[in-house]
Amino acid sequence: MSNPEAKPWINAIHAYTPGKAKSDDGRVLIKLSANENPLGCSEDATAALVDAKSSLARYPDPASNALREALGAHYHLESDRIVCGTGSDELLNLAAMGYAGAGDEIIYVRYGFSVYDIAARKCAATVVVAPDRDYGTDVDALLALVNERTRVVFVANPNNPTGTYCTDEDMARLHAGLPSDCVLVLDQAYGEYLEDDGPAAFNLARQHGNVLITRTFSKIYGLAAERIGWAYGQPHLIETMNRIRAPFNVTAAGQAAAIAALSDTAFVDHSRAHNREWRDWMANEIASLSNHGLKAVPSWANFLMIMFEGKVSAETVYLALMDAGYIVRWLPGQGLGNGLRITIGTEEENRGLVQALRAILETNG
Repeated sequence: MSNPEAKPWINAIHAYTPGKAKSDDGRVLIKLSANENPLGCSEDATAALVDAKSSLARYPDPASNALREALGAHYHLESDRIVCGTGSDELLNLAAMGYAGAGDEIIYVRYGFSVYDIAARKCAATVVVAPDRDYGTDVDALLALVNERTRVVFVANPNNPTGTYCTDEDMARLHAGLPSDCVLVLDQAYGEYLEDDGPAAFNLARQHGNVLITRTFSKIYGLAAERIGWAYGQPHLIETMNRIRAPFNVTAAGQAAAIAALSDTAFVDHSRAHNREWRDWMANEIASLSNHGLKAVPSWANFLMIMFEGKVSAETVYLALMDAGYIVRWLPGQGLGNGLRITIGTEEENRGLVQALRAILETNG
């Protein structure tokens, strides 16, 4: 007897590979591979999380009403145009599932978030990858690939894994060049790290019926373990996503923690300032190593993509950093075999990593 066979478009998916927390021999490492907040999360969020777990026998609010109201108040948005999800990953998948299928095309930028490829293939859509410009979004290259079969365009801004940023003017130009039946999904997982928090994207979604903004509590808010995401768009987009999202998809504890996290603006401000200071510091340190062929891609997120264009390869440094006790992200599967994505950590972690990096280059260079 033969075993059941998955559909060919499912077999074509390369499963998401999360950032490692341990070495290949099982040692726990300093984890700078997943873009988590090195400062943790708000103490208010932790307290709310604990309190909410006193009612574990009850299902959570299926519509996340209180959280949507809090999001609307905080970001000055209409709460009925918000949908919450299990991280922004669920919402990215819902956008693809709701608007594309066999015979349709989904476009994303080379060196974009790997979930876009998975989301497109899950719904049997054809994947179209646009060339990059300096590891970031090239609006003209994207628009050149749009045709009558294009149903969804994914753009991360700031981009993951490269950290690049596309201006509000270019995003508006991209949208203006898309047909009205194509959904532009602006993935702003790192939006809170922008100094102005990206309000132009929300305005674009408010004014147009084919723009969806996705955000997450996993990054600057430090609630990665709870998997809480949200999306904003016009009512028909939100209705579609509500039709197909999982029921009770955000836990009661997660909803409570997210509401508390929104209220603690001091924690978010501190996290943003810490990231800006140490991202700039690390970029300067990398620039001082340019004689070894290192170059940092300019970043607007909470990480740096370091390109290795000299004698010492990214793979060599990746393995040597593990030996030194640090785990970063090497992404050969995304065409970035000559780069390492390094999360901005605490002061001690950042200084220790750079010290280890210098020693590795001196030993191998």
